[in-house]
Amino acid sequence: MKFDVRVEVRLRPGIADPQGATIERALPALGFEGVEGVRVGKSIRFRLEAPDEASARDEAVEMSLRLLANPVIEDSDVEVTAVSAGAPGAGPAAVAGTAATAGTAAAAAGAAVEQAIR
Repeated sequence: MKFDVRVEVRLRPGIADPQGATIERALPALGFEGVEGVRVGKSIRFRLEAPDEASARDEAVEMSLRLLANPVIEDSDVEVTAVSAGAPGAGPAAVAGTAATAGTAAAAAGAAVEQAIR
């Protein structure tokens, strides 16, 4: 089966976000008042072949932890959706969706990396 995957990566709370701060300072000059707490992240989207939704989600979370996000300073959310039969490149499949948070796993991986550095 084919699955569409979206990985949303953002800085962990407490990590400085200079891009977000710059945007937040610039918005009032453009007439947008009352905006606060701007944080900048990234969205990564791809299609994945996997035997089932759980396998697709597990593989996407592993990709996020090992490459797409830096688990020491970033959290990520993974959303997996089965590709419908009418979508380009899709085989027969029902539309379904699920989301997984890699943040908890990222915290464990980040702690392991920090421990290894010491």
